[in-house]
Order: sequence, then C-alpha cells, then structure tokens
Amino acid sequence: MWPAIGRGVTVKLITAIIKPFKLDEVREALSELGVAGATVTEVKGFGRQKGHTELYRGAEYVVDFLPKVKVEIAIADDMVESAVDAVLGAAKTGKIGDGKVFVTPLEDAMRIRTGESGGEAL
Repeated sequence: MWPAIGRGVTVKLITAIIKPFKLDEVREALSELGVAGATVTEVKGFGRQKGHTELYRGAEYVVDFLPKVKVEIAIADDMVESAVDAVLGAAKTGKIGDGKVFVTPLEDAMRIRTGESGGEAL
C-alpha cells in the first residue's frame, strides 16, 4: 500500500533533451538553484536538425540519429519555472539542435529507503 499520495506537494518531471557538451553547464545551473539530483541518459534522436553525412574508411554514410543527453529532474512545483529557466539558459547555443524541455505532472514520488513520498521524497 502506498503512503498518502502527494502529501500536499505537487511534483513535476522536467525532461530535457540537450546537446552532450552542454551537460556540465546544465548540471551547474541546476546545482546553483539547489536541485538535489537528476537522472542522465545518453540517447539518440532526430528532429529538425536531421542527420548528416560522414566518411568512414572511404565510404560515405548517413547518420540519421544524433547523440543527445536526456536529463530528468523530479522537482516540487514551486521550483519548476526557475529550473526550466536554468536549463534553457545553460543549454542554449542558438543553433539548430539545441533540444527540447518537457514538463509533465507526476502522480507521486517515493524514496525507497525511507518510504517518504511527494515533496519529501525529492
């Protein structure tokens, strides 16, 4: 049985898809806000940036999926705007392929070790 859902704190999930070389800047910007943690995954994808052609051992081939980094942050609702602003500012290069940021509601968050839920689990 789950503990009391939410405990009065709304929790959101920020998912940012960014260029890999911007990860350290994004992490530092979030740390300055007091964000306690994030999950980072190396991913591949395509969008408006499309792919590009590369030469390997004399053969030309198309790279359809470009390397990106997915950063996921579970955060209390009152910090969402400042966290999104920090990610946008740190990840922006002004060139195509900078990425996207998605904000979605989380029904609940639970810390496995202590059983805390909602904002207390963050």
